[in-house]
Amino acid sequence: MTVLNAIILGIVQGIGEFLPISSSGHLLLIPWLFRWDVGEHLSFDIAVHVGTLIAVLAFFWKDWFVLIKDGLTKGIKTFEGKMFWFLVVATIPGVLAGALLDEYAESFFRGTYMPIILACTLSIMGILLFLADKYGKQSIDYEQISFKQSVLIGISQAFAVIPGTSRSGVTMTMARFLGINREAAAKFSFLLSTPIIAGAAVYQFVFKSSEIVLSEVLSLPFVVGVLTAMVVGFLSIRFLMKYLKTSNFNIFVIYRLVIAAILVVTYIVRG
Repeated sequence: MTVLNAIILGIVQGIGEFLPISSSGHLLLIPWLFRWDVGEHLSFDIAVHVGTLIAVLAFFWKDWFVLIKDGLTKGIKTFEGKMFWFLVVATIPGVLAGALLDEYAESFFRGTYMPIILACTLSIMGILLFLADKYGKQSIDYEQISFKQSVLIGISQAFAVIPGTSRSGVTMTMARFLGINREAAAKFSFLLSTPIIAGAAVYQFVFKSSEIVLSEVLSLPFVVGVLTAMVVGFLSIRFLMKYLKTSNFNIFVIYRLVIAAILVVTYIVRG
């Protein structure tokens, strides 16, 4: 893993983790498209997860401070306390899916037909996002999200183990199907992603520590990966929160379909 690889993949992670285009899918397709031999670097996976975790905490730290404070001291007596426990329950499906299926999904998608499968997941999720955004109502604000809606969004997050689906994409899609407005869908999605991103970093560090080379963790590419994913992730969140005030998700749908087409064409040309 070179510093240039770390910068590019850090940018990809920072953008893909929060915009509905799939970070895991892009971390697979970018090396394949450009024929990079980056191998599997668990330390880099930790780096980009730490970077995006810092980004989402930096952007929503005031929200998380109040959510945790009220959740632990006032229970469901306040909106913030209630939302904290909604997020806790909604996180469970994603945690279970990640623990049980993540390694299987990753190994499956690294096979010979990875580009074609990835093109399919990018396209299918893009179409679902388009339909949800076009036909979903704009009637529910963040403060009106119910327990049932939060659980359904949490269940949808479990599908994010499939590369090309996108954690933010699938949760925002479900939220829009449920009639939650775009800004609220994005905010809830980002808050819901926080414990999952933190859990992914901790899981890789604690349970796969024997596979991690210490020199890689202390290397320049690792540090660059953290910083790049952090800065780009923060800017991505800020961009999307402002963008959705006046625009829909169509630009991301078109992007997903274009990338899927590029993957298919490249795969056919390479034979």
